[in-house]
Parts: sequence; structure tokens; C-alpha cells
Amino acid sequence: MLESEGEIPLLRQLRREILFARERVYQIARPTPLERVDDFAEAEVFIKREDLSPIKAYKWRGAYNRMAILTDEEKSCGVVTASAGNHAQGVALAAAKLDIQAFVYMPLTTPLVKQHAVRKHGGDKVEVILSGDSYDDACSAALARADADNRVYIHAYDDLHVMAGQGTLADEVVMSGEGPFDVAYLQIGGGGMAGGVATWLKTYYPDIRIVGVEGVGQASMKAAVENDAPSRLPELDIFCDGTAVRQAGDIPFEVCRELIDEFVTVTNTEVSEAIRLCWDRLRCLAEPSGAMGIAGAWQQRKLLAGKKVLVVLCGANIDFNRLASIATDVGEGDSVRHYLRIKIPENSGTMLQLLDDAFDGVAIRSFQYGKNHTDTAWPLFGLTLPESGMDGIRDALRKSNYTFEELDEPDEISYRLIPLRADLLTAPLFLDLEFYERSGALHSYLTKTIRGRGSFCYFNYLYSGERVGRALIGIDFDSEEKRDDFARDLPASGDGFRSCHPLGKASTAHLLGESQQP
Repeated sequence: MLESEGEIPLLRQLRREILFARERVYQIARPTPLERVDDFAEAEVFIKREDLSPIKAYKWRGAYNRMAILTDEEKSCGVVTASAGNHAQGVALAAAKLDIQAFVYMPLTTPLVKQHAVRKHGGDKVEVILSGDSYDDACSAALARADADNRVYIHAYDDLHVMAGQGTLADEVVMSGEGPFDVAYLQIGGGGMAGGVATWLKTYYPDIRIVGVEGVGQASMKAAVENDAPSRLPELDIFCDGTAVRQAGDIPFEVCRELIDEFVTVTNTEVSEAIRLCWDRLRCLAEPSGAMGIAGAWQQRKLLAGKKVLVVLCGANIDFNRLASIATDVGEGDSVRHYLRIKIPENSGTMLQLLDDAFDGVAIRSFQYGKNHTDTAWPLFGLTLPESGMDGIRDALRKSNYTFEELDEPDEISYRLIPLRADLLTAPLFLDLEFYERSGALHSYLTKTIRGRGSFCYFNYLYSGERVGRALIGIDFDSEEKRDDFARDLPASGDGFRSCHPLGKASTAHLLGESQQP
């Protein structure tokens, strides 16, 4: 075991505590696997599968290690903690194993999957108290309760013994024999896991590069290092809820500023891509914070060729209801999501002409349009393409003299905003369409069925990942007679599509904002 002559005493103390933690944590759980992932940017990547632990996250290690050293008197009084989810589960598991009453404060916004898991692991030894809208609110209430009742507060990260418990996952990496590693990507919330793991990795792999990964909008450790002291972030993004900490811990800060070689920040979209990568490569679903290390490695993948890389998949406690919104934000393989808003004349046939000119054979993943101007339309398209494919789209649009703008995820996509002015329509017909989800199928159907018969006035389509795509399409006709003729001739199914039916009168009236009062 290596020690540097000039290292701070805290590091030596933390290293010793990790050794002691070895004797405790395996009383309740086994080591988690270290799994190699192939096809990761020509790097040799190993992922520490903390999602396979008893609570589907690494937090049990620190919680149990801290609670196992309580005195008999402290155990009899019970403990208090605050957590957005995973640490609470660790405390609950330890409480049940050690026969200690635990009072767990969680924000009111905590996902139900984590609330239920805390109660399941703790049984009658845990009481969950929902308090405040954020971790900070819950923490303040828990600290006040601990002080008033003279109970020990079990901190989620700002505690040497908690950090030592987390450090045992790095001991398992060392004992696996797969090292030495060239670089490790460690996600950071309050910094407890990163500090404990970095301490052990640097001990046995002194040349390893430690990269701290934080979410954009929650980079509290990077701010602390830059300011030479922990400081509160004025705003906090909570997409990665498990690492949403407004201020880094004091003890983790002292360790991380010594051992973290580089900080990177990842966007919510990059985290969503990392969740997809976990599913594609490992067939596991990581929670956003659990995938942050993978997001950091993927962001820097061009720098990793030929290197041996360690990443911690630190949690899989994701609310199932979040999967849909995460999936809409990601690409496929090496392709990523692009959004284009394109200007066209508000004339019959111009929408299909745009599809002919620029999108023939292209996989359109989102298509939104509503008629709200007499002269000009700005349909919005979401495409999943590699950057080289987007170059072709841009060239085609410029060649045909289209005005367009590229966007990050716009509000129209996020909230499915599709304005439609009923007063600009003459004889509209809305179609509920199901088509087979393959490149060009939608374009082909629209060309064969609608070209030359009416004008688009509405379009609402979003790729769902199913074999069948669903779209709500509005077509305006010059007269009610032409509309009725079209509806009468419309095939219910056919080549490239599964079904197509006119929307009912009541639904059409609601869409147009018309009253249903008799």
C-alpha cells in the first residue's frame, strides 16, 4: 500500500478506515461484479455494477459502516438521516440488520419507487418523513430532529466512516485483478463516493487519472475547488436527482481537491444517452445519477482509445414513469437527435415538396405542425442521424433554398405545443394514422394518399420505439364536398400502413376549440 510523504493526514485516516470497513460491510452483502463492456470507442472499459447490490445502489456500504460503529447507547436512541432515496435505503437496510430505529427524512418530490424501497428494506425499524421540496429542506428538518432528540445523524456523504464504506467498492476493483486502470470516471453529488473510491484507487494505482463527473447545473464540487471552499450553488438542476446536492461536503471537498485530476460536466441529454448505452450494452436500466460516470466517459471517448477505463454504475433506482421522457431525448447507436424548424410557404403541396426535397428515406422521429398563419409555415422536425447524415440534410435544404434553424430541444417538443387556428381552415378532416415504423413509410403514405387532394393543416407525430408509429394528421379541403369524397375513398389499411380512420366529430370539435354545447 502506497502513501505519499506530503499527503494530508485526512487521506491516511480515510485509508485506514476503508481497511476497517472491509470487516463490516460484507456482513450484509457480497461484492458486486466488475463487468467488461466491449465496443466502447476502442477502449477497454470495465463497469462496476453497484446496481446489483442489495439496494440497487452503492449507498448501503457507507450507511452500514457508519451505523455498525455506534455505541450501544447511540443504537438505543435511534438515528436520523435525510436522503433523496439511495442513502435512505442504505440506512433502512442497516437499521433492520442492526436492530436500530431510523427516522428517514425525504423530500416530498422523492420518486415513489425509492420511498417504497426504504419501507421495504427497513420494515418496522424505519419511519419515513416527507419534508420539503428538496434534499436541503429534508436535511434541515432531519438535523433539527436529531439535535432535539439527541440522536446521531447519519450523513449521506459528509462523514469519514460513510466515505470509508463507499471506498470498499474500490477495494473490490483492486482485488478483481483487472487493474491497473488508466482512468476512472466517478460521479459526484456531495463527493463521498468519489472521495472514498479515489483514495483507494490512487493507493494501488498511483498513475491512475481520476475524472470527477458532475451534471450541468449541479457541479458543486467543481465550484468548491475553484473557490477553495464548499459554496452553495444559486440554482440546482434535479434531473440527476441522486447527485442533486447544492453544496459539496466539507470532508469530501478536502479529499477530492487532492485526488480529482479533472472535472467534466455532462448534460441531461448526455446522461439520457448513457442510460441508453447501459441498456444496449448491459441490458440494465441505470438511474440518471447512476449513469453519469458512463456519460463522462462517453463524452471523452475519443481520448480513451487503447486505455483501460473504470466506470461506476452506482444506482438503478429509477422511477419507471421517467423512462418515456428519457427515451425521447436520445438517439440510436452513434446517431443523435437533431431538431430543425423549416420555413415553407403556406400553400397546398409545399409540405410534401419539402419532404421530397430534403427527407426522402430519412427516419423522422418527430414531426409537428399546425396552421397558424395565412402565408408562412414553420414545421418542426426531429431527426435521429449521425453528424455526417445531418450534413446531407443541410446541403439538401440549402440547395432547395429553404430557410431553416437548428435547435436544442425546443419547448414545442418538450411540451408538444402545436398551435392551430380554426379560423384559417375551410373543411378540415383529421386522421388517426398507424403506419409501419420504417424509413420512408410515412412519406410514402402521405404522397400516395394526400398529394393533390388537400393541404396539411396539422401534424402530430412522435417516435415511440414501437414497430408501429402513430400520427394525428389534419388535412384542409377547399369544400366540404371534397372533404367528404376523400373520407369516403380513404382505405382503412394498405401498403405501408396498418390503419387510418377519420377522427370522430367530438374529438375534432375539441381540437378546433369548438363548443359541444347543444
